Amino acid sequence: MANKVRVRYAPSPTGHLHIGGARTALFNYLYAKHYNGEFIFRIEDTDIARNIEGGEASQLENLAWMGIEPVESPVIGGQFAPYRQMERLDTYTDHAQKLLDEGLAYKCFCSAEELEEEREAQRANGVAAPMYKGTCRHLSAEEVAEKEAAGLPHTIRFKVPADETYVVEDLIRGDVTFESKDVGDWVIVKANGIPTYNYAVVLDDHLMEISHVFRGEEHLSNTPKQMMVYRAFGWEAPRFGHMTLIVNENHKKLSKRDESIIQFISQYKELGYLPEAMVNFLALLGWSPEGEEEIFSMDELIEQFTEKRLTKSPSMYDTQKLKWMNNQYMKKLTHEEVVALCLPFLQKEGLVPENPTEEEVAWAGQLIGLYHEQMSFGAEIVELSSQFFANELTYSEEEAEVVAGEQVSEVMASFKGQLEALEEYVAPEIKKAIKAVQKETGHKGKNLFMPIRVATTGEMHGPELTDALELLGKETVIARIEKFIK
Repeated sequence: MANKVRVRYAPSPTGHLHIGGARTALFNYLYAKHYNGEFIFRIEDTDIARNIEGGEASQLENLAWMGIEPVESPVIGGQFAPYRQMERLDTYTDHAQKLLDEGLAYKCFCSAEELEEEREAQRANGVAAPMYKGTCRHLSAEEVAEKEAAGLPHTIRFKVPADETYVVEDLIRGDVTFESKDVGDWVIVKANGIPTYNYAVVLDDHLMEISHVFRGEEHLSNTPKQMMVYRAFGWEAPRFGHMTLIVNENHKKLSKRDESIIQFISQYKELGYLPEAMVNFLALLGWSPEGEEEIFSMDELIEQFTEKRLTKSPSMYDTQKLKWMNNQYMKKLTHEEVVALCLPFLQKEGLVPENPTEEEVAWAGQLIGLYHEQMSFGAEIVELSSQFFANELTYSEEEAEVVAGEQVSEVMASFKGQLEALEEYVAPEIKKAIKAVQKETGHKGKNLFMPIRVATTGEMHGPELTDALELLGKETVIARIEKFIK
């Protein structure tokens, strides 16, 4: 095993970058950077039926968006190329033959139907986890040759040694022990010549000199099979670290079928979340900093990240915390940056023209600026600013109660008159008009401001009232007041 830290993220191109995969990639990247090591991107594409077009590119693009850049990959290349498993089949075949030659593996001619019958029989006898009983383990060379001559398809199975103990010195969980008696002889090469995951991953990690493997807790059960392959070849295994599960707000393991949570990085990107916030948020799912601080740049995370502060307890994916965190980063954007982020969402909804005039861009910039401080993500501008595009105002029960006050008609009639008399319709003058209404009617505080806000915007809360009224425009505001009075 090389002394240099070399870690990898090795997804299957069967889908886009999931938040679980993104966290795995991030933790490996942070670890590599902290120890001046190397982060490798590799593709495990042997599940041909489930591979999707663009899956690999999508993974790389979304990692790059998050600021995670490998030093070796199928695109970049590197000294251990190729980095796609389907381009490495000769390697797996050659090593499988070595295991066969040394009597550490054997050819299995059992059909799928025979194997299923065996599993069913074991289940019927109360066996919770059925295992292959080694039917083909003791075939003679003549029997193997005979079956091959008959054209029978075969897999290659690893011959699990008896009474062996495997101790994994897990960087997060401490020592974890497995017994060989709990694992049946398992397939390393399928009948179509394609290797299985637990076999291929060992060869890839060893031949690419991977020193540390950080992966999800669900992979812990794969470890004994992988340890068997390392021992069979006399190779030193990398250091393993199995990261905590990510759970939803009900503390149940996060499932890709859980529709209560947005689960793919591309979706967050499309909603106008910021990559810095996503990195910061994901870093805190299973890793804890030394102090109370929660906002970290990538450089700060790299400086602080060590395996010693990786946690064992499940990490809750708190969507409200993610929104809060993204808002912290949104606040740091310049006005120009937040406009560039949000304007496309207004255009997509047809609220601002695709090719706006300078005046329309300026108006949209003012609108976005009103919500800069409170926005959690870019797409939220559409919902937040809906009052500016509504043809009809609708009131909630609480809002209806506000405008039902006995003083409201008097306040709104006075306000309409004050606005009509304004020569310059800008926020400071609108503010003066509201003060004039107070003086004229004697109403003040909530009895003054709330009816004006609800009757003109349809909402009880929002940006500075006079700024909102200026942006709505004099004609729109007066028309809304008239409709309200009627």
